[in-house]
Amino acid sequence: MSPPPPAEVIDGCKTFIPLDVLDHLCKNLSISQDLAFHDILSTSAEFVREWYPRPCNALILLAHTPIYNAARSAIEPTIPRYEGSGPDEPVIWMKQTIGHACGLMALLHVVFNLEGGRYVTPGSGLDIFLKQAIQLEPTERAQLLYDSEFLEKAHMDAASRGSSTAPSPRDENHHHFLAFVRKKDGQVWELNGGMNGPLLRGTLSQGEDLLSEEGLKITAQEFLGVAEKNGFGEMSIVAVTGADAVAPGSS
Repeated sequence: MSPPPPAEVIDGCKTFIPLDVLDHLCKNLSISQDLAFHDILSTSAEFVREWYPRPCNALILLAHTPIYNAARSAIEPTIPRYEGSGPDEPVIWMKQTIGHACGLMALLHVVFNLEGGRYVTPGSGLDIFLKQAIQLEPTERAQLLYDSEFLEKAHMDAASRGSSTAPSPRDENHHHFLAFVRKKDGQVWELNGGMNGPLLRGTLSQGEDLLSEEGLKITAQEFLGVAEKNGFGEMSIVAVTGADAVAPGSS
């Protein structure tokens, strides 16, 4: 098998091939197979109840750029610059400084924060990276990510698969990934490497998850509302479930 194509430096910034799917990236990062991804075809309460495993404590959202800008342009300037570090922070967040890496960032933010990082395989390259990153200040953490050959190869290999023509980092990217994670204390965080820091969206009561009516309200609803109202283009929602998820109808 040929090696993955390298990233390119475009206008002084390392730039990846835009990512389309997450499954192969998970394999490259040795992420636990207990983590599962489910495309959300409808957010109606009845459909969600009948078709998706629960609980769902993480979402990955992919929005067409006009939808993203309309939903977040007013919010982004209000988020203070993140200055946290160390294992006692409520969430692990990293600044995105690599072009077209928002899919990788969304996946890392989910895996590092969901259920205390239990889906990071001990001793893997991702585990080594995480242990280094947690101790660093935000600027140094972002630099560690920028310089990581391990993450670059994993992303570029995943992003270059399944295409009849070889993609390029110079290809236009008209979408943006971001993640939402519910922590054990019920707090729901928006984790987006393109913003100044993590954003606390609210706290869910016991028994509520991100596919509940309240969970969707404080996560994807703004984006869905913009898409429905303005018809700007495409967006998708992926529910991420873990080892404790139960299929619909299971006892």
